[in-house]
Amino acid sequence: MRRRAPRKRKTDVGTVILHWVLVISLVLAALSGLRIASETPDRTWINNVDFILPRQLVWSTHMQAAIAIIAVTLAYPVYMAKARLGRRIRLDRVRLNGLLGRRQARWGAVNVALYWVLYLALGCEVLTGTLLYFDAAHSWVIGLHWGGLWLLVACTNAHVIIHFKIGGVPQLLRILRPTRLKPQAPPFDPMDLLDLLEKWEGGEASISPASIQEEPQFDRTSQFAERRSGRSGQDSDDQSENIRANRIPRPEDDVPFRQAREATRHKGPIIQSNPLLVALAATLVGTSFLLTAERQVGGTLRIAKVDAKHVPLIDGDTSDPVWRTARPVYVLTGHGSNFDGSGETLIEIRAVHDGQSVYFLFSWDDPTRSLKQLPLLKTVDGWKLLHEGYERGEEHAYNEDKFSVLFTSLEGTLAGDLTFHASAAPLPGLPRTLSGRGLHYTPNAGLFADVWQWKATSTSGGYLDDDHFGPPLEPTSAQMEGRTPYRGGFAPDPGNAGYRDNFEVEDPEAFNKVVRPLRLPKDLHAMLVAMGEIDLDANHGESNDARWTMTEDESVAYAREFDARIPVGTLVPGVIASGKHSGDRADVRCAAKWGAGRWALEVVRRIDTGSPYDVPIRSGIRMRVAAFDHTQIGHTRHVRPIVLEVE
Repeated sequence: MRRRAPRKRKTDVGTVILHWVLVISLVLAALSGLRIASETPDRTWINNVDFILPRQLVWSTHMQAAIAIIAVTLAYPVYMAKARLGRRIRLDRVRLNGLLGRRQARWGAVNVALYWVLYLALGCEVLTGTLLYFDAAHSWVIGLHWGGLWLLVACTNAHVIIHFKIGGVPQLLRILRPTRLKPQAPPFDPMDLLDLLEKWEGGEASISPASIQEEPQFDRTSQFAERRSGRSGQDSDDQSENIRANRIPRPEDDVPFRQAREATRHKGPIIQSNPLLVALAATLVGTSFLLTAERQVGGTLRIAKVDAKHVPLIDGDTSDPVWRTARPVYVLTGHGSNFDGSGETLIEIRAVHDGQSVYFLFSWDDPTRSLKQLPLLKTVDGWKLLHEGYERGEEHAYNEDKFSVLFTSLEGTLAGDLTFHASAAPLPGLPRTLSGRGLHYTPNAGLFADVWQWKATSTSGGYLDDDHFGPPLEPTSAQMEGRTPYRGGFAPDPGNAGYRDNFEVEDPEAFNKVVRPLRLPKDLHAMLVAMGEIDLDANHGESNDARWTMTEDESVAYAREFDARIPVGTLVPGVIASGKHSGDRADVRCAAKWGAGRWALEVVRRIDTGSPYDVPIRSGIRMRVAAFDHTQIGHTRHVRPIVLEVE
């Protein structure tokens, strides 16, 4: 006798479509999310799987995948309800009892429980990801988003294993075999059975599976409750007699019941909607609403025009009356280093202009006033450069506080696909980054993003460092050989800066050896007084009157006779301030003050400098800000740009 071939298991087409959209979206979100996370401090280990992570359009891919996940999250419950498939995921007492039953029932119960863990993980990722996108997430939310990723990975693997345990390979392959959605039997209602028995006894119909399937459904909850509760008086006695005599009540004995049944019958044709189309329609409406809301809540910095006599004095003092009338914008930035371990700070921005120049006030929380920019310590063997990562271009201890501002005319919402490119090697044929982090550069020749950098020690002479992001630069031989960090398209504007390092080292290995200062203080005692109380703990800041630079006037070029007078254990500044700013690099003036755990930075620049490396300040320009807490590149960041609106 020929054995009957096993029937191939299939799944309804709606579930197949939603399942694979979710799977593809989760894979794209996970891979792009790992690439983004590789820029977070202490996560450069992700570069070990660099070969499978995307390098282009990383942020856009992540956001598009997130929108698709939200769409499935909206569509799935609608589809399940409309297709009456809720029993698939119902975690009731019967299902829980299956944990103690046979093998297949046990794995089925475990699978349903896993579904709910997966739903919670998806909900967590959607919620925390939305907060991150709108720059409203604190460090603990970032931690939840990171943890949710790994929970989703674990649930996905467990989901595959459990389905294999339930039915082997055929069970796994059913998600690849779509079929039409079969009509689902309605849930059992005792009143329907009574109704059929009533019709059978009255000769109206015969009881059969077909009649049960075709019988319309009625809502008899109230009547059923009334029967269970009983009635007082003669009605209750009559009904009891009928039940004893005939086992079921006669239609004429229950007039309200018959009237309710007739009232619930459909009049005319019944129109049935496709569950998948209904779910897609609900998704379209939901995602359209979210995208519309997203466009309405973007951050806009209004730059009001004021009379020239009311412009603020650039001295770091925020008491100027004009700042009280300027409308502020607040941006929560995160993913940075330090800041008491949180890696985040809230930045307040105000701005005005007088028709010729634009004035900005930036304020942000920073627990310490950090000035220790690569100081030099004299040891018995010679001078040692204090650092932790500077040879890789990633100093995270002996570094000054910094603040940067980026202006761009590029239309993209996500700068990560336009001016920053993740990966330790985002440019084929060009050097890898020594830090394992990405590179800043613009995609096209002649396209520049304007970058201002204030540095608590180096730019204390009253000028910001005016820099830019441009197309990738040609690497030097030292950069090709990995002796100095390659910086992509980041470069200073033409001109001279008013500061320089107090040492020269080209070989990374030499940073851990003895170095020679370029200049030494003329008056060592006066220099030590200017530096204030010296504390080599990188997490401890300096006093308000401390200064960790040497000017050329108060120092001399290195000479052995001067070096011999300096005792072992002496610390000298790692920055020489010349005060000679020139060219495009000296376009932006500034002053800053720190107090009560907060920096205040005032900045002024001409609205349009005429330099090809500068972006004119006008409506529609996008701005981003970042704060550094004694770190070289571990700055905070935010996702959405601030759009300028110039009056």
